[in-house]
Amino acid sequence: MSKACILVVDDRPDIRLSASFVLEDNGYQVQEAESPYQAKEIIQNSKVDLILLDMNYSLDTTSGDEGLEFLSWLAKAAGNIPAVAMTAWSNVELAVKAMQLGAGDFLEKPWKNQRLLQVIEHQLTLTGLKVQNQKLQQRLEPEKSDDYTWRSPCMQELMRQIESVAQTDVTILLTGDNGTGKSQLAKYIHQLSNVQSGPFISVNMGAISENLFESEMFGHTKGAFTDAKSNRIGRFELAKDGTLFLDEIANIPLSQQAKLLRVLESGEYEVLGSSQTQQTNIRLVSASNGDFSKLIANDEFREDLFYRLNTLEFRVPSLREREQDIIPLAQHFVKTAAGKYQKPAINISTDAQQALLEYHWPGNIRELSHLMERAVLLTRHDELQLSDLHLNTQTAAGALPMMTLEQAERKLIKQALAASDNHIAKAAALLGLTKSSMYRRLEKYPDLQS
Repeated sequence: MSKACILVVDDRPDIRLSASFVLEDNGYQVQEAESPYQAKEIIQNSKVDLILLDMNYSLDTTSGDEGLEFLSWLAKAAGNIPAVAMTAWSNVELAVKAMQLGAGDFLEKPWKNQRLLQVIEHQLTLTGLKVQNQKLQQRLEPEKSDDYTWRSPCMQELMRQIESVAQTDVTILLTGDNGTGKSQLAKYIHQLSNVQSGPFISVNMGAISENLFESEMFGHTKGAFTDAKSNRIGRFELAKDGTLFLDEIANIPLSQQAKLLRVLESGEYEVLGSSQTQQTNIRLVSASNGDFSKLIANDEFREDLFYRLNTLEFRVPSLREREQDIIPLAQHFVKTAAGKYQKPAINISTDAQQALLEYHWPGNIRELSHLMERAVLLTRHDELQLSDLHLNTQTAAGALPMMTLEQAERKLIKQALAASDNHIAKAAALLGLTKSSMYRRLEKYPDLQS
């Protein structure tokens, strides 16, 4: 891997040549400019990691004004590039002015090669630390997910499928209702992936306004627009060598979808306010509860972008489809909340468990988690009662909560058995079934038999 690129700015060819020899012999790439004007063009059109800047030029060989003007421009246009000022005149006042305008260090010509290399290495190290610090400040590290083993067959199958592809670099799209745990699954994919040692960067696409899309995703330079008071690192750079999770992907404005498509197709993008092309290296996972076929038909989502996102698509089941997980998940959330709020162990009463099983869970796992945390906070007992849950079980007159036909059948059989004190013939009569039909259904649902 090649070392950094150093731009040597000096109006004397012999000085530029001398610096180039030293730097290239030590593995650096070198570009040359004979004036600050030419240096500006190079910086705007190519990647430069450090600038060796002569302060005096042919127009004025002593004041350093041309060098100072360039430093002022650099602070506004590309403040992330370190500069080392050089002059043949031993001038402390000029050195102070250069440092005040952003120069990282000062060299007097003729330089000593060892000193030159030490200054450059030090400035590059400092810049690397600054960038890393900025990334850490902007990055929201994912919380450690608690261990939970899924009981429902649909989730066990989904986890098997995810685990079989997590170590590839294939793009994954997670679909399903709100609150089903898509973001947790995205973190799980990252933890199993080949980039698990890299960052996991999550972006709620529904929360990014259209006019800030490029700045948030690709970053911006200081002064790129009116409110750009400093450089900002974009999400693609933050997620470099890691996973970028785009949640609520269907909410990207149509006007910005082409820009995202270009990055996914070419791996290239530009920071807002810079003409330099950057390369991205990320594992992409997306999630949405949107109806893409409808969005595409209505020209609200690009079909070519959709196919880029869903190389593999996994639908995450609703909580209603994971009946075997409702009580274990509730107990898991109760244990987690009790530990969080330093409460003793809390159980869930039989009546409360029955109510949890019968509830229709429109908010899915997110609703269950919030409900159990609230119940733990408010209860004064070591066992949660039905009254602690405050479940909104009332529905409109004549209406039933939404559930699958299988769930409705299970619920009615369970209610009939409870009403008949588990008398099979009486329960069958309540349901309008023959006794043999009732037995067939109990064979289908063996867990309902006492």
